[in-house]
Amino acid sequence: MGSLCINKKKGNLHRKLRARILGINPQKKGVVMKARIVTPRKPNSARRPVAKVILVNKKRLTAHIPGIGHNIRRHSSVLVRGGGARDLPGVRYTCVRGVYDFSKVLNRFNRRSRYGIPKPDEEKKKLRRKFRV
Repeated sequence: MGSLCINKKKGNLHRKLRARILGINPQKKGVVMKARIVTPRKPNSARRPVAKVILVNKKRLTAHIPGIGHNIRRHSSVLVRGGGARDLPGVRYTCVRGVYDFSKVLNRFNRRSRYGIPKPDEEKKKLRRKFRV
């Protein structure tokens, strides 16, 4: 045979990461340098809050602040995950609510896991009675 070298695993070695700055981690901790408001791209119109964050690996990124209201200030610690706001240019990451210095959303009853709110005690008691015989 000739000197042709074929690597069958090459496709797996160069996997494209959606959240490149996080590397292979699902989330990373960071410190907020600035919190500000950005306007979205053409068909949409709004005022969306974003935060400039420096991660623990010294990389900088812009992360979306989800939910209604927030308590993020300069030097607040936040947890950042992949997936940003589609209509904000350059925003590919999101801050996780209810972790470190980032507060939960107040008076939230549906889609609670997105906004760091535990299940209410009334629902927990109902589930327990259901399984009791």
